[in-house]
Amino acid sequence: MSEIRKHYFLSEYCIIAEERGKRPSDFVSREEEQKKQVSTCVFCAGNEAKTPPASAGYKNGTLYFEEKAKRVQGWEIRCFPNLFPALSPSSAPLFPSGSLVVFPPVSPELALTQLAISGFGFHEVIVESPVHGKELEAFSDKELRLLMQVYRDRVAYYLEQDKIRSVSLFKNYGKAAGASLEHAHSQLLALPLLSPLLEREIQEIQNLNFCPYCSVFEKESRSERLILKNRDCIAFAPFCSKVPFEVWILPKKHVWSLEACSDALLFSLGTLLRALVLKYRQKLGGPAYNLFFQILKAPEYHLSLRLLPRLSLAAGFELNTGIYINSVSPEKAASYLRKK
Repeated sequence: MSEIRKHYFLSEYCIIAEERGKRPSDFVSREEEQKKQVSTCVFCAGNEAKTPPASAGYKNGTLYFEEKAKRVQGWEIRCFPNLFPALSPSSAPLFPSGSLVVFPPVSPELALTQLAISGFGFHEVIVESPVHGKELEAFSDKELRLLMQVYRDRVAYYLEQDKIRSVSLFKNYGKAAGASLEHAHSQLLALPLLSPLLEREIQEIQNLNFCPYCSVFEKESRSERLILKNRDCIAFAPFCSKVPFEVWILPKKHVWSLEACSDALLFSLGTLLRALVLKYRQKLGGPAYNLFFQILKAPEYHLSLRLLPRLSLAAGFELNTGIYINSVSPEKAASYLRKK
């Protein structure tokens, strides 16, 4: 029997219909690309001149900046503006300094009006390693600590910029997930507005007058959907999973952003993330996936990390309704990923 399941506190739904799908083992990817050193890869060590100057680089764990005509060698992590940005600081904002972007509410007079503002913002690439083909699951503890600290540094930096209201930090792995280059990297977009998803979430949280994610932590830390845990965080398949093997990582402590995380909590988040990516490789053959950080600069919000493997496609029903059909229940997915 299929089930229609509701999100923990949003008006979002999924349909769990296992009779439509395959066994978990049938999702193993058979088409993983071979990772090869490519001399023309612009993200590799030695090809720094093929990218814009680093807006932030890290060498021996120390932050540095690059001048236009100079590039630093021997780096560990490099951050620079995307060469083909979705948003740009050169787009003059069409609103006063310090103000927030607010589109006027829809009225009969504005119902068919096309509303737009300039594409102001920032779009940065974070190259996670100088080594081509080295992915997160192979990072040492030292490399993992640095990467998580860089994530925190860059989010904090952009949230402090004038006219920036939110930051989207994400990673696309594999072509099916939208990665155009195979060298390990993440991306960050700083926007002058809130995404509809975050806006809807914070409104619901404020209406509830308590943190639903703290309640989710308590429930899922003891549920059959739990996959991994450490002293600070849990990783679980959410009750309303949109896609097969979707996983959330949730810290026990109520923190709204990476900026509010201690070094210890950052590392705890990173170790679960590394373990999950390794699970994906061991159990599912290393599928394409999207990783994103749910961040909102509001004390009521609760940080989370989310992994969505690309093992199924959104088809007509999903695109028409926004309701996803998932052929692997989160309970079965968690059980499969928990196995040694």
